[in-house]
Amino acid sequence: MDNFWGVIFSTDFAFSVLRVTTPILFAALGALISNKAGIINIGMEGTMLTGALAGVIVSAYTGSAWIGLLGAMASGIAISAVLAYFTLKIKTHIILGGIAINMFASGGTVFILYLISGDKGTSTSLQSKVLPNVHIPLLQDIPVLGPILSGHNVLTYLSLLAVAGVYYLLKRTPLGLQIRSVGENPQAAQSVGISVTRIQTIALLLSGFFASLGGAFMSMGYLSLFTRDMTAGRGWIAIAAEALGGGSTVGTFVASLIFGATNAMSNALQILKIPAELIGTFPYAATVVGLLVYAIAETRRRKKKNG
Repeated sequence: MDNFWGVIFSTDFAFSVLRVTTPILFAALGALISNKAGIINIGMEGTMLTGALAGVIVSAYTGSAWIGLLGAMASGIAISAVLAYFTLKIKTHIILGGIAINMFASGGTVFILYLISGDKGTSTSLQSKVLPNVHIPLLQDIPVLGPILSGHNVLTYLSLLAVAGVYYLLKRTPLGLQIRSVGENPQAAQSVGISVTRIQTIALLLSGFFASLGGAFMSMGYLSLFTRDMTAGRGWIAIAAEALGGGSTVGTFVASLIFGATNAMSNALQILKIPAELIGTFPYAATVVGLLVYAIAETRRRKKKNG
């Protein structure tokens, strides 16, 4: 037990929390933007998987990790455009559309990987590239803070900058105002000349953009290859983080950190020789607990508002 607490209160653990929070945070920010526009993107898991595979394939064939990242972003935007077409243009139910995206990505990524490389489940035969880690001058030499904050993958720092970027987008830009207006009262927004469909489409595309960054991190930062269903529920955890964050950018960031800490803690629990199957359920159990807390808090808030 002393070893466990020693791990939890170490700089390595704090470093790992930021590392494993990265894909969750990206997807949670994407879920926040779409939810603010009044449209729930359930397809975060599938979008992340698509981005993870696209990044590996494009970087392998171009020899550039950065072009691979662009490929991942393009795939996320493309699959979100498909979702937007079916749900906003053809009026398919948004929940069913998101689930279809997830199911398609789970099997489709494996199929595409097999067509391209002949691999069934992992991209070991593809010489894909990895995005660099960044060691920040001066900061890396500061005791405690240096080992925690320096040396992360470039996408980890981008995810932290994205928190500020999304906050500014939603609070300080005309597009952000339109997104929030459409989400709060689409009829009123329509009455002043705002195209609800256009704004919700943009929100979905932005959602896919951020989710694809999370997927790219999984295959080009967290790992150096693609494996089948490698996101392992992180898209769903991101949706839970956004809900637990109460629809605010800062709240979503804090909730993502909490879920990231539970993932990091599940790795730390391995030193206690707890069965791996039990440890693997820890992040998902934390997700259920988080949603339960959110549901209770939301119920109480509504009672006070109505009472």
